[in-house]
Amino acid sequence: MAIPPVSTGFGPMFGLQARSLDLQSQRLSLIANNLANSDTPGFQPRDIDFQSALRAAESGDLKTAQAKSEPQATVQPTIDGNGVESSQQQAAFADAALRYEASLSFINVRIQMLNSAFTGN
Repeated sequence: MAIPPVSTGFGPMFGLQARSLDLQSQRLSLIANNLANSDTPGFQPRDIDFQSALRAAESGDLKTAQAKSEPQATVQPTIDGNGVESSQQQAAFADAALRYEASLSFINVRIQMLNSAFTGN
């Protein structure tokens, strides 16, 4: 299942960091969906291969760079077939949120540098 890209509109100006922001946004959405379905019988958690999608975007391969959600391997599904391990999903969410924040910080620094260059301060 392909995840539609969430465009920030900053791609040309901020390059890889903007793509990273888009991918982390998609990943956060998937993980939140996994957590929301932690009690749904038969539900299997999904995630994206962030590193592969980012590498593809970096090389300019936009078709491959479209993040596709893939089922995650489940260590121990519940009796009803649900494969969501809440603690693992919460850790993945925290990791993705930190990476999202780092990308935002980098873009913010770039904006401050551009603003400084324009204003001469």
